[in-house]
This record gives sequence, structure tokens and C-alpha cells, in this order.
Amino acid sequence: MKYIKQFGIILGISFIGELCKNVIPIAIPASIYGLVLMLLILKLGILKLEQVKETANFLIEIMPIMFIPAAVGLLESWGILKGIWFPMIVTTVITTIIVIAVTGRITQFIIRSRKKGTHADIS
Repeated sequence: MKYIKQFGIILGISFIGELCKNVIPIAIPASIYGLVLMLLILKLGILKLEQVKETANFLIEIMPIMFIPAAVGLLESWGILKGIWFPMIVTTVITTIIVIAVTGRITQFIIRSRKKGTHADIS
């Protein structure tokens, strides 16, 4: 029963993210609204991490399975993607390298600032 309650909380916040996407006229995906809402709710103490932790961990563990339908969709769309596969792969590789580099730099900055005792707070 605990998992159903936790899953319901996560779904509710995701639903509010969907509502925000439809109400706010900015091109931001509903999942981003949901993640930001979840972060705010957790940071403000409205919801405690323990109230969603087990189900969130479960969803993270099964995340690779969630990519199977997307991969099948790509395979089914091969006729459309056939003409642009090379630019798509180049763009994917370049953006992946950029994301890894930026994430690494931010992580290094946070680690160094915590070692110096400044405790950089990214919230």
C-alpha cells in the first residue's frame, strides 16, 4: 500500500507538470515542470523524501526498460530517419560530450568549494 501511495504522489506531481505545460505559454516539456515542482516541494519541506523514496528508487531501477518503446519507435521510423542519420548521430555525440563536460565542471566546482568550506548551495 505504501508503494501505491508514493506512486500516486509522483503521478500527481507529474499531472500538475502537465497542467503547467498547457497553461504556461513557454515551450518547456511537462516532465521538466514536474521535476522542478518535485524539487521545490522537497526543498520547501512540503513533502519529505521518505514519502516517495522507495518508489522513486524503483522507477530509477527500471528506467532502462522505459527506453525500449522509444527504441522500437526509432526502428519503425527508419524510413524517415534514413536520410538524416549522419547529422543526427554527429549532433548526438557532440551534445553528449558537451553535457558530460559541463556536468563534470559543475561537479568539480561544487566539490572544490565544499573542500574550501564555502559550501556552494545550488538550490
